[in-house]
This record gives sequence, C-alpha cells and structure tokens, in this order.
Amino acid sequence: MAAQLPEHRASDFDPEVLLIFDKYVHGDIDRRAFLERVGRIVGSGAALGVLSALAPRFARAQQVPPTDGRLDAKFVEFPSPQGYGKVRAYLARPKAAKGRLPTVLVVHENRGLNPHIEDVARRLALENHLVLAPDALFPLGGYPGDEDKARELFAKLEQPKTQEDFVTAAQYALDQRESNGKLGVVGFCYGGSMSNLLATRLPNLKAAAPFYGGAPPLDRVAAIKAEMLLHFAANDERVNASWPPYEEALKKAGVKYQAFVYPNTQHGFNNDTTPRYDADAAKLAWSRTLQLFKRTLT
Repeated sequence: MAAQLPEHRASDFDPEVLLIFDKYVHGDIDRRAFLERVGRIVGSGAALGVLSALAPRFARAQQVPPTDGRLDAKFVEFPSPQGYGKVRAYLARPKAAKGRLPTVLVVHENRGLNPHIEDVARRLALENHLVLAPDALFPLGGYPGDEDKARELFAKLEQPKTQEDFVTAAQYALDQRESNGKLGVVGFCYGGSMSNLLATRLPNLKAAAPFYGGAPPLDRVAAIKAEMLLHFAANDERVNASWPPYEEALKKAGVKYQAFVYPNTQHGFNNDTTPRYDADAAKLAWSRTLQLFKRTLT
C-alpha cells in the first residue's frame, strides 16, 4: 500500500508559521501561544484551521495495516531496570523469514509510540528485519491517542530513567530467538537524539540512523562503535546548530559516518502524516537507511 500525500504541503504555509509550529510541537510554546502568534500572520480566525491542517493524518498515511498477514506484530512488556516498572514495545517480524533476522530498534518522536511509528516498524519488518519500537510514555500510561496530550506527558518523563529503558529495550531485542545478534537503531526527532545517545551507550550497536536528532554529550562520542548515518532537514536551525561540534567530535574519534542535508526540507520531513513531509527526501533518506542496515546487520 502506498502512502497518500498529505492534504497540504509545507509550501502551503508561511515559513514563519512552520517555525512557530516547530516550537509548539517541541514544547517551547503552548497551544495558546501558537494560536496567538500564528493569528498575527494569518488572522486570528484562521489560526485554528492552520493548526488543524498541520495535525497528523495517521490513517491517510498508513502503508502497512496492523492486520497485514505477512507480519507477526504484537505488543510486549518486559521489566524496566532498577525497579522502574515495565517497558512496553511493539515487536514486528516477517512471518516468512528464514533464519535469524537483522534487528532494529525504532525510536519515536516526542509523542510516544503513536500509530505512525507503529506503521514505520511494520514497514521495516517487511524489509526482513526484526523490529522493536518501545513507548517511552508507558510509565505514564502510554501514548494517549492525542498528540497534544502526548506532548504534555512527554515533558513529565524522567529522561535518565527513559534512557535506561531504551538501553534495556535494545538488549531485549537482541535476546529474541529470531535475532541474528546484530543491532541497528533508527529514530526521528526525539528518537534521532536518542539514536545518537544510544550509539554512545551500546558498544555492540552496529549502525545508527538518526533523523534530525540533536547531538549526544560530546564527551561520550569517542565511545561510539556503530556506523552513523545522519539525516538533517535544511530548514531546521534548532537541530542543525548542534551538528558542527558533533561532526568534529566524530572525526576526532575516528567514527565512520555519513551525513546528509536534504534541500528545502523541514524538520519532520520523513513523517508522511503531516504537511512537513517531503516525499523525495523521505524516499532517499529511507533507501539510504535500508542500505546501511543491509550492509551492517546482515
């Protein structure tokens, strides 16, 4: 099933509106501030419509239904470290696979394990991978089914605990009998930052493909053993500001990496549920990611 293009595209919106939206989705401003600021640009009566137009359309973009007969996909739970409770994740694998599978951790944006990320996990599983997509929000009840509520919950997470949950999830994925013992990670936005961080925490990680993710602590970069494939949007000053010192640290540490900036794209360009989606850039970035995993995990 091919994804349908969003009803709107980034070019339909004033660039300043997209910058304000970026601040909103990352918790720098609240809904009221978004509407006020956008209202000054498009008119107060139209601001709510702009917010609605920028909201994700999960069903429209879905490529692989949860009931797809080619996959074995289910939710699993496993203990969180140090008595933090449990971690919940979405585990997907191709039913027809022969032998053990290259294993990939998928890390969501700052809204938890929403339907889009579940779909991404299924897409990757159909490429002959064993895929685990944890939900960082599970200690707070899990993804609530509403993006605004999800962002509010996300701000309440204790990130040191969340980071340990993802480290534990990586080991859980490798412990599956279907795993070939080679692990990669791909993540988007918050998940891109988490992918960078996990590369510093997991010495057995073979590959990491962060999409528009912030840099990890630079004093940890020397610990990276994985091959890095970094995807950046051209119009993403907030994230891109951390790249030059990060690249310098990667070079100094001798880490194997490639970095790509996709022209005329916005933060979130790979997310085909929203108008910031760029089909050409997303297709190219995804193909490069699959090539990385094929080269390093098989």
